[in-house]
Amino acid sequence: MKTRTARRSATAYANLMLAPAVVMMRMPLLAAEAGRSSGGVGAETMRAVSEKAAALAEGAAAAQMSLFGAAMSFWPEVASGRVPALLSGKAAERSLDAALKPIGQRVRANHRRLSKG
Repeated sequence: MKTRTARRSATAYANLMLAPAVVMMRMPLLAAEAGRSSGGVGAETMRAVSEKAAALAEGAAAAQMSLFGAAMSFWPEVASGRVPALLSGKAAERSLDAALKPIGQRVRANHRRLSKG
């Protein structure tokens, strides 16, 4: 069980390590869009802003659902003699992993997309 949790956490954080590379690849596209005289917002700018908002909302919802699940299992864990996840820190770890998962997926997808072009 620990190995799967550690692997999941490592994957989430590895995806986030790609974020500086994504920013570096995206900056010329954003600069080119800003330099246009059309006056509107470019496609890459809209994509960047909208996917960040969506990932934030998904991550927040996933973290809340993870904590809700831990709260619902509190008394069954106490009754079975185990230390509840809310008290041992496992709930916070799972919540953080759940919150970072959508963000990491978007970063990985952006890295793949921007690396091609």
